[in-house]
Amino acid sequence: MRSRLARTLGALALALGAAAAPAAPAGAHATADTIGVYPPIQGSSTWDRFGVSGPAGHHIVFGNWGYTNDWAVDIYRAPGATVVSPFGTKTAAGHPVAVTVVTVRAGCATGNLADGGYRIGLEARDTTTGEIIGRADVMHVNNKSGGIVVGASVGPWTKLGETGRFRYSSCYQVNGDSGAHIHLEVINQHRYSCYVARAANTALTDLTVVGRIGTHHSGQRAAC
Repeated sequence: MRSRLARTLGALALALGAAAAPAAPAGAHATADTIGVYPPIQGSSTWDRFGVSGPAGHHIVFGNWGYTNDWAVDIYRAPGATVVSPFGTKTAAGHPVAVTVVTVRAGCATGNLADGGYRIGLEARDTTTGEIIGRADVMHVNNKSGGIVVGASVGPWTKLGETGRFRYSSCYQVNGDSGAHIHLEVINQHRYSCYVARAANTALTDLTVVGRIGTHHSGQRAAC
């Protein structure tokens, strides 16, 4: 069984981003049983609209359990759309999945919500085995819902907040509403998750599978 010790730390970004994450669970999912990852936006959205934020090379900002996340992508939608959990409700084996909020904080290093909104971290657990399968960081969330606090349980359509437009900064380099997006990062608790490769500017629905956790890939930025 391959451990995750080969991961490299994301220096300053990781040190800032991992503060709210609890310690790693004792049990890892040694047997692959995947969970689908979906766009964290209800309704239609767009994958990597401008061809510069696909997961093969997009910057990974955050980390969990002391490791940088596995992959990242920007998914676009105009301000005001409902932001939701990206995790499916069952594993491939049919086990129910529970999702818990593990991080709620300003996403940018300045700590100012006006620079890029909230980072909301979510953890997916197989309720049959009790194993933690993975986490997702959902970044640039505006108008966070009041019930979204660390420890809260969320369903697939629980509103986390909304897509938004924030002031231009090094953390959020957007000049118009067409550039409004959610920055999504995903990580396995054991080994590495994967993304579904697709062309830039591809239209998505809220039922489009964009990745999977619980897979046993050998490194970051792995395509499914």
